[in-house]
Amino acid sequence: MKKILILNGPNLNLLGVREKGIYGVQSFDSYYESLQSDFPEVELHYFQSNSEGALIDKLHEVGFSFDGVVMNAGAYTHTSVAIGDAIAGIQTPVVEVHISNVHQREEFRHHSFLSKNCKGVILGFGLDSYRLGILSLIK
Repeated sequence: MKKILILNGPNLNLLGVREKGIYGVQSFDSYYESLQSDFPEVELHYFQSNSEGALIDKLHEVGFSFDGVVMNAGAYTHTSVAIGDAIAGIQTPVVEVHISNVHQREEFRHHSFLSKNCKGVILGFGLDSYRLGILSLIK
């Protein structure tokens, strides 16, 4: 059975109540339950933190033992060289995901410090970006 971590960064704990026009009305907890139902053959784990260091620590923790990470680093995508370095330093493949199409948003969101170290990037498909990320890791 494959082990995949879904790793969410800052403010993603507010999904369902935060900027609904961009991020939708569903909480991540309820969406995560649907992912667990959709992928019974995958051992899914979930971690969210608003702290950059906690995200790096979690990448180090699973980066040599899990089969994949689906990561939405939120705004840290556009600011964190340290998270990009953490991804480069582990063996576990990471798929970068975003709920919105960041290229249709503010200019500063068009650059990612993570992408070059990731297996791939999926964006703009709402919460289904996570589902697509999981599919890319189990194929």
